[in-house]
Amino acid sequence: MEPVSSGVAGGTASGKTTVCNMIIAQLHDQRVVLVNQDSFYHSLSDEVVKKVHEYNFDHPDAFDTEMLLSCMEKLKLGQEVSIPDYDFKSHKVTGTARKVNPSDVIILEGILVLHDPRVRDLMNMKIFVDTDSDVRLARRIQRDTVERGRDIQNVLEQYERFVKPSFEEFILPSKKYADIIIPRGGDNDVAVDLIVQHIHTKLGQHDLCKIYPNIFLIHSTFQIQGMHTLIRDVKTTKHDFIFYADRLIRLVVEHGLGHLPFVERQIITPTGSVYPGVVFCRRLCGVSVIRSGESMENALRACCKGIKIGKILIHGEGNNGRQLIYEKLPSDIASRHVFLLDPVLASGNSAVKAITLLLSKGVPESNIIFLNLIASPQGIHAVCRQFPKLKIVTSEIDSSLDENLRVIPGMGEFGDRYFGTHDDTFAPPK
Repeated sequence: MEPVSSGVAGGTASGKTTVCNMIIAQLHDQRVVLVNQDSFYHSLSDEVVKKVHEYNFDHPDAFDTEMLLSCMEKLKLGQEVSIPDYDFKSHKVTGTARKVNPSDVIILEGILVLHDPRVRDLMNMKIFVDTDSDVRLARRIQRDTVERGRDIQNVLEQYERFVKPSFEEFILPSKKYADIIIPRGGDNDVAVDLIVQHIHTKLGQHDLCKIYPNIFLIHSTFQIQGMHTLIRDVKTTKHDFIFYADRLIRLVVEHGLGHLPFVERQIITPTGSVYPGVVFCRRLCGVSVIRSGESMENALRACCKGIKIGKILIHGEGNNGRQLIYEKLPSDIASRHVFLLDPVLASGNSAVKAITLLLSKGVPESNIIFLNLIASPQGIHAVCRQFPKLKIVTSEIDSSLDENLRVIPGMGEFGDRYFGTHDDTFAPPK
């Protein structure tokens, strides 16, 4: 999934970095990288450094925008980049670059982030930090004299000659491109909370979720990513694979239960207080697609005491369709909400066959909730195009299928790894 990228612009010392740090602090369960536009200043020649007080650092030409664009495009493609290290005292790029790994969230911060249309087009969300000019000047004096070793008189002269005119000519006009304008900068907690909430929404919104509103992708956290890392690793032992797969399955089942219909009910607590609660639908059953789907039965039983579970066995090879070999379903399944269990949605052929069988038994399409650990785009298309009323709940959407219809990057043959049967195809390299 493509990372969420945000651009944070505003006048000098407007509080951009403070806002960015507040956003990052609230995104503690995500991988976040902060890229500063200041890192992309052009190195000044020795001759220019001698007359640095005559150089306009707030002009678009002061930045190496081409390098900035290259770095941002690579980060959006999930590639590692090297960010230049600019020294504000020598006004040169040092030889030590900062390695930045791909992340879930990319934040680009700088005075002219919204000026260049090519940079703007890379942003999912554009933010302008709007702070009073007197406040910005006071902050700039404090920063440049203390952190950058400049003389206060030079700071004031530079402000009058370059900073203020550049703000009015280049920075302020870019405000009209902002999706969100934050008055008072870092003092505006409400604005920061709304931005973080929007980023969380975008992170849980795979492109396929925009096409099919019946796909529900569990919000990714470091815990979920960690469990996926372990169950996808070819070197993970059977014991660890089962342990972490069971944890992930339980999360998917719990999330799936949240999509059941409910009725409101008030109850009395042991303290005599009234609690306004809800009661979920009780007429449920599970249906596992043999054999991988059986791995999800224990989690469903742990969440739903005494739940009935049916089974379906479907066989097929390659692209030659699927054949129903065996089915044993509750006799009253037509009156129940059904959790269809299969940890991997690959081509979607078996899923379509299983869902078609449930419909033939009288189960309303809207009563089916299909639970997976991972799903491929091809499988999602195959199921959702044919059955737009059912719900799919999954923890990750992978990138594709290979020529053998295996999910990529995937986790191998789930049933073989979970139940301990041998398959040379997925044996770790020696």
